[in-house]
Amino acid sequence: MESSVITQVQKEDVQLSPKTGPVSRTPLKQPRSCNLFKALFCCLRAQDGSKPSPSPPPTPPPSQQALLDSQDSGSVVKFETSLLPEVNVQDQGKICVVIDLDETLVHSSFKPINNADFIVPVEIEGTTHQVYVLKRPFVDEFLQRMGELFECVLFTASLAKYADPVTDLLDHGGVFRTRLFRESCVFHQGCYVKDLSRLGRDLHKTLILDNSPASYIFHPHNAVPVLSWFDNLDDVELLNLLPVFEELSQAEDVYARLDQLRRH
Repeated sequence: MESSVITQVQKEDVQLSPKTGPVSRTPLKQPRSCNLFKALFCCLRAQDGSKPSPSPPPTPPPSQQALLDSQDSGSVVKFETSLLPEVNVQDQGKICVVIDLDETLVHSSFKPINNADFIVPVEIEGTTHQVYVLKRPFVDEFLQRMGELFECVLFTASLAKYADPVTDLLDHGGVFRTRLFRESCVFHQGCYVKDLSRLGRDLHKTLILDNSPASYIFHPHNAVPVLSWFDNLDDVELLNLLPVFEELSQAEDVYARLDQLRRH
């Protein structure tokens, strides 16, 4: 995909991907497709800032189906190589939370942003591009508290050449024990899916925070949905989610606890 992305980009189309859009102070418009950004960032479907309507998940590939069939017993299906290392001593007994990056914690753009929190150089086909990154309001407080409560894992469908330096700047407290990038996703029906069954953690003690339902389509009952964020400086979504996660941190079974929270 990356072999011809530069020549295919029209100047007026430069934006991050179908998952993202240009930063502006005007009402957000649905982003247009751009091959350059598809190559660098995740290629999930566009989010317009509204909560998605629930839909039944597709039939997972055989490896995921085997795990889903065993969930009632609380067993953990071990793949030949798990994505995560053994649990650290300080995280023993904690729930594992998989946290998305783009439109969940930050918003990035190739277009210059005056108030960017970070400017990250990313090389594509020998050309260095400046990526302008905005931090979501209250992201620092959110990550600090999440690190106290959970074993936190960054899991993004973006390429490491972009996401790793952004996370270096974002996670100055070392909250994320492990970082997973696009190569750790499962490409399924045109989407990069974060297959929680490959983590090597008990799914009854695993959560995922992501703005895109396509990312957790194999495991919708482990998900805490979050609204997509682009540039609203009055956003309080992460702050409002903290009491929810504080309650979930004590759960013996995330399925039962999330079901209770959904009913209230």
